[in-house]
Amino acid sequence: MKRPTLKALALIGIALGITQASYAADSFPSRPIRIVVNTAPGGLLDFTIRLVAREMGTNLKQSVIVENRAGGDGLIGINVAKAAPADGYTLLGSAGTMAFQQVIRQDPGYDLMRDFTGVGFVGRSPFLVVVSPGQPDKSLKDFVSRAKASPNSLSYASAGVGTATHFAAAIFNQQAGLHLLHVPYKGNGPAIPDVMSGRVNMIFEAYPSSRGYITSGKLKALAVTSKTRIAALPNVPTLAEEGVTGYSYYTWMGLVAPAGTPKEIVQRLSEALKSAMSNKELAARLNGEGIETPQMTTAEFDEFMAREVNQTRKLVTDLKLPKQ
Repeated sequence: MKRPTLKALALIGIALGITQASYAADSFPSRPIRIVVNTAPGGLLDFTIRLVAREMGTNLKQSVIVENRAGGDGLIGINVAKAAPADGYTLLGSAGTMAFQQVIRQDPGYDLMRDFTGVGFVGRSPFLVVVSPGQPDKSLKDFVSRAKASPNSLSYASAGVGTATHFAAAIFNQQAGLHLLHVPYKGNGPAIPDVMSGRVNMIFEAYPSSRGYITSGKLKALAVTSKTRIAALPNVPTLAEEGVTGYSYYTWMGLVAPAGTPKEIVQRLSEALKSAMSNKELAARLNGEGIETPQMTTAEFDEFMAREVNQTRKLVTDLKLPKQ
């Protein structure tokens, strides 16, 4: 009997590899999937990812569990996901924080484009500038006038250094010519009680996570960071309308997997996300909350994240933000 040649053995190996990869993709998932959310419960990201996870679970025929791992201005959750096996059973759900922290930290512990691969874009949302009803300001113009009259006396809260709420407020400070004190928290959720009590003067917060407080009169919206007013709050002006010319800001959210996750599995997860975002009820719920949901392929999302990292480098330089 003739022995197989090296070429024949190589072809057999390739065929086996393809068969095994196909089997892995066909059998995935065979157990629940975990999405690590790198913020505390109660914020925009947590709210959105939980809705999306439920719909993804329906498509995947497995439970998709959300695990909040807040702390370190988002770094704890990011690095927990980075260290997870690259098998598709652990994903990271993050806002733009995953691009921002890489730039603003001396040693973030990860590189977004090296250590992760994109699963898909989830959505983007503007922020509201919200204050306690006990504050004397009836409009954003009033707040700006008061801040200019007493530099370094008014404060703003954020979800942490290098988070979307920090950058949104820092850009506002620069464009409005203000000097506000920054008070970082471990997520926007823990900061809200201090804003409601007046211990901190203002915060940039998304509509879905602030709606209940606004409706109940515990918070007051002075302006929205979108280019046009949002349908849910037609009486709330944009920052540009309130005199901060050219200002607009949106926070974005997405899902990524650890680098090395098989392409077939990433594609399966991407299909589940696409199916979730195509659900009419979910889309209507998110759109009603002011969240826009344009879809991207995995390649398009990777390109988007790379642009975000580069644009953040320029932003940090322009704002003269020190590395942490």
